[in-house]
Amino acid sequence: MNRTFGTSILLAATALAGVSTAAVAQESTGDEIIITALKRDTNLQDTPISISAITGDSIANSGVQSIADLNSSVPSLSFVDGGPSQRRVVIRGIQASGEPTVGTYYDETPVTGVMGAGNDAGGSTPELRLFDVERVEVLRGPQGTLYGSGSMGGTLRVIYRKPGNEFEGAVDTSLSATQNGGANFEGSAMLNVPIVQDKVAVRATGFYRNADGYIDNTTLGIKDINEQKNYGGRLLLRLTPTEALTIDAAAYINRSRTDTPSWTLSSGKYNSDALTRQPMRDDVELYSLTANYDFGGVVLTAAGSYMERDLSTVSDVSRFIRSTRTAAGCGARLNGGAANPCTGQQLTDYYALVDGQSSSALFPQQTMEAWTAELRLSSDGSGPFNWTVGGFFSDRDVHVENPQVNTDPVTGAVIYPLQIATSRYINDSLRQVAVFGQFSYDVTDRLNLTVGGRYFRYDKDINGETTLGSILVGAVVRPLSFVDSSEDGTAFKFNASYKITDDVLFYAEASQGFRPGGANQVIGLAQELTPYQSDSLWNYEAGLKTTLLDRKLTLNVDVFQIDWSDMQITTRTPNGAFAYIGNAGSARIRGLELEGSLRPVDGLSISGNLAYLDAKLTEDQPNAGTAVAPAAGFDGDRIPFVPKFTAGLSMQYVWGMTESLNGFFRVDANHVGGSWSDFRPAYIYTRYIDDYELANVRVGIEEADNAWGVYVFVNNLFNDTAITRSTSSAIAQNRTLVNSAAPRTIGLNLRTKF
Repeated sequence: MNRTFGTSILLAATALAGVSTAAVAQESTGDEIIITALKRDTNLQDTPISISAITGDSIANSGVQSIADLNSSVPSLSFVDGGPSQRRVVIRGIQASGEPTVGTYYDETPVTGVMGAGNDAGGSTPELRLFDVERVEVLRGPQGTLYGSGSMGGTLRVIYRKPGNEFEGAVDTSLSATQNGGANFEGSAMLNVPIVQDKVAVRATGFYRNADGYIDNTTLGIKDINEQKNYGGRLLLRLTPTEALTIDAAAYINRSRTDTPSWTLSSGKYNSDALTRQPMRDDVELYSLTANYDFGGVVLTAAGSYMERDLSTVSDVSRFIRSTRTAAGCGARLNGGAANPCTGQQLTDYYALVDGQSSSALFPQQTMEAWTAELRLSSDGSGPFNWTVGGFFSDRDVHVENPQVNTDPVTGAVIYPLQIATSRYINDSLRQVAVFGQFSYDVTDRLNLTVGGRYFRYDKDINGETTLGSILVGAVVRPLSFVDSSEDGTAFKFNASYKITDDVLFYAEASQGFRPGGANQVIGLAQELTPYQSDSLWNYEAGLKTTLLDRKLTLNVDVFQIDWSDMQITTRTPNGAFAYIGNAGSARIRGLELEGSLRPVDGLSISGNLAYLDAKLTEDQPNAGTAVAPAAGFDGDRIPFVPKFTAGLSMQYVWGMTESLNGFFRVDANHVGGSWSDFRPAYIYTRYIDDYELANVRVGIEEADNAWGVYVFVNNLFNDTAITRSTSSAIAQNRTLVNSAAPRTIGLNLRTKF
């Protein structure tokens, strides 16, 4: 995209100071938006916290498919994008490996990724299909009191439409073609059936997506390697035995199949030089049960869930193995140092060992089972005193098998039966319990004070063993060993708000966030089960929410400072090959967020958002600048993968063409600033990720009552090579591996409902 267009986007966004929330939800009618972020119903613009709410209609109109597509609609929301099933959700620059820094909820259920060999559960957030959604709520800043650990940066909640008492259905299908790739198809359908009027109803959805790849593997001679298939569905059952009692049961099934969407910068745009195929398989099943009982002024909510996830990935390590095929490498690995050369027979045997693994990959198999339960009582919001009290429990068990296996040098596929060069196993168990409460009082009809607190305890038990070693990667056979960590503590929130007028709300807040620690099992460390501690932060913010011009204009702004202590960060073994987690000092994030919307005339809505984040270390990390911790940063270094500036802008116009037909036009555009992949810009494996802009356009005709619509859409209108993630390591042999947005995609979308 040319810079003039990008600059125009930013100027427009700045002028609007706007975002997706009220704008998107009110784009046609100006109706109030009711949210449930405080565990009770409140009006969005009267809720004194930093929150955005994107309606289901806006999600459908903008072509959003998963939570990873929401970053252009919400200020300070971003993703460290490793591709499908390998994305980290980030809010306000709280970005780090380990347990999630953002709590992700599907209805009442918190979900998390699998921890993997790198103990990085936050890097693989489950992404269920966003079809038939009522709204998505994004709470910015720590939400530890009501949402617990994992919400230290914020909380993202997806609320699906529930079964109703009317028979209805919907179908949404698209055909498209991607530049550098081929044809794509996706389809979603919903059917709502009342079984017993006013008592029992069922709502079922299903989806299927087959997107042709656009990345070519030039080494293996395979085109379009990153073809992606997703399929699954959702079944919701609602029982209302009495007017006071509602019971919701749900089952979610999500299947994803693809090859890695990364490509090699030095090989040319959308070209990969990987020596192996790198497929990914992700199977998610989520089951939940929620009951609400209204005692009259007090609501009891009980929610429980069970989640299974199987995640299989492949990572090419061939070049790293081949790089060890030197006489110096032989001496270093067999005789304790490169200065101690191998004998002739040693060298012959060593070369044979390297050659036998010269086409190989890491092949981690990860399985997870997780139970959650929450019981809470809440006031219904009808009086000056409102409150929520409750308890929470979760139990997550993860098993990881992480072998290095040989691959076919011609096809790049993993060889079966497996030819295993080295293997290790990890079992990780995390149990959390908490009690929490939040209390709010209207001192006057304009002044409100809120205080909240949470007491938590977690117990983490990890065991691991290396059953087959390898001198090539420094893996030493180690017997089964155990490590555990436990911690309890508190998190607090203090909030005060004042209605300056009926349409202008000021608020100020101080809140805490936290997340558990754990232990690494990393090849190359003297002590492979290396523990690390929990980290925590304090967030201080003030904000203003306004509704002006007879509800045609909303403008919201907030400023904040976050002080982050004992931050968990990714560091590397001295050879640069393997990453692990440690605690490394403190950071400070100062920021500004703006959001708003404008409806100047009937049918036209304009919304936008922008955020500025200054996210830096406030002290040198341990061993910074030494060979012991080569990636460690210094005071003033920026937090990786956190752009300073982001902005989004959308415009939608619907006009009457005939008595029964409307025209439809929508444009969505966003800007993401540049960032670094590691703390130290001078580190050999640090890469800079350039800023980029993306724009999507949709034009169509729809029936006046939205019974059907036909739309032509273009995603990535200017075919920008938008690199979203850039990394390197010793495993990559100094090559730069990148992920990027899909090239320009042109398609036809048909929607109908009945």
